[in-house]
Amino acid sequence: MASKFDAIVIGTGQSGPALAAAMAGRGMNVAIIERDLFGGTCVNTGCIPTKTLVASARAAYVARNAGKYGVNIDGNISVDMKAVKARKDDVAGTSNKNVESWMRGTENLTIFEGHGRFGSDTTVIVGDETLESDKIFINVGGRAFVPDISGLENINYFTNSNMMDVDFIPEHLLIIGGSYIGLEFAQMYRRFGSEVTVIEKSESLIGREDPDVSETVKEFLENEGINIRLSADCLSVEKETDGNISVIVECEEDNNKVTGSHLLLAVGRTPNTHDLGLENTGIKIDERGYIKVSDKLETSVKGIWAIGDCNGRGAFTHTSYNDYEIVAANLLENDPRSVDDRITCYGLFTDPPLGRVGMTEDQVRKSGRKALIGKRMMARVGRARERGETEGFIKVIVDADSKEILGAAILGIEGDEAIHCLIDVMYAKAPYTVISRAVHIHPTVSELIPTVLQSLEPFE
Repeated sequence: MASKFDAIVIGTGQSGPALAAAMAGRGMNVAIIERDLFGGTCVNTGCIPTKTLVASARAAYVARNAGKYGVNIDGNISVDMKAVKARKDDVAGTSNKNVESWMRGTENLTIFEGHGRFGSDTTVIVGDETLESDKIFINVGGRAFVPDISGLENINYFTNSNMMDVDFIPEHLLIIGGSYIGLEFAQMYRRFGSEVTVIEKSESLIGREDPDVSETVKEFLENEGINIRLSADCLSVEKETDGNISVIVECEEDNNKVTGSHLLLAVGRTPNTHDLGLENTGIKIDERGYIKVSDKLETSVKGIWAIGDCNGRGAFTHTSYNDYEIVAANLLENDPRSVDDRITCYGLFTDPPLGRVGMTEDQVRKSGRKALIGKRMMARVGRARERGETEGFIKVIVDADSKEILGAAILGIEGDEAIHCLIDVMYAKAPYTVISRAVHIHPTVSELIPTVLQSLEPFE
């Protein structure tokens, strides 16, 4: 006999626990299912552990370059990767335990540990138990995509998940994939002491960004000694007799074989929808396996929602949490919020970081709309000069008619924080003059944003 609940949540990523707690707080009898680690990707193998590693890598980088600031450090700078990993495990582990403790301490909430699969449109099977509800929320997230590369089956390779287990410094780390995840790991391990080669099949790094962003990122990574191979279509991988790994590529360069000690795959993500038993339901997915949802995040089956990375409407912790807010507002508050109202924003957490919001310059140009653009190099920013970190720029694009901000990129020191000045104005649908006439604190990165907006010029 099935155990009946007012709601079932499958997965404890960023949106699932918050939604489960909100419904339980309303007196609903809620079941939440977790098959592995509480907290999902962000807490265990994504944002929190990787940014903790980034912090350790930056500490090593700053120490090695302290002399530029008049600070002398006697002796060699070395990295203890076991200690680095232990620190990462402590930070991520605390977050994991906090999520689990939160769930276990929530009244009206029952935890089921195991793999949940749909038995029908209204039932989920976990081990020997069948759970039933007319409200089911899928929060199963995603995992690293493994490409079909010849010879890969014979190689012990890393993804972002098992890379979290590394407690040593690879002699030469090969990274297939020159986008957000791959580049963060590339800089991180270069600063730890590895030789690093990034292999990217496209003509540029992070291909969804504008060329000036991609080129600037490439330049500062190469300045740190990272090898970058572009237009390199991976044909096969093979293990050498000495234990090293070679990647055979087809590219414009003469050397079509890249050899290193370890291999990291960072070529994208895929949703965890393959083993949910969706074939037992009327839930529709797209060609990549993402669950199709409405603007209110409801699936093709009434009473079933998909939230977080598995719905293809966002691939970030902040979009997943916003999914919870949208569903909760519609379901519990009678507040008709829609995912279509969300403005795209994200960061690339290299050093310096990239903060991005809205449309790229290329997208605006292709739209054919009248637009204005302003751009200033980070070398003009007092904070950047004082810190000795002047790579990058601030770029803002504005609709010439409505005066609303269409998009922006802040690539440079604290760009991932300064971008929020623009995000908030965009959500307010206010004209750019609201911020161009504002007085910002000196000396900060944000103080140059009004200056950029005061010097807008029409697209050429």
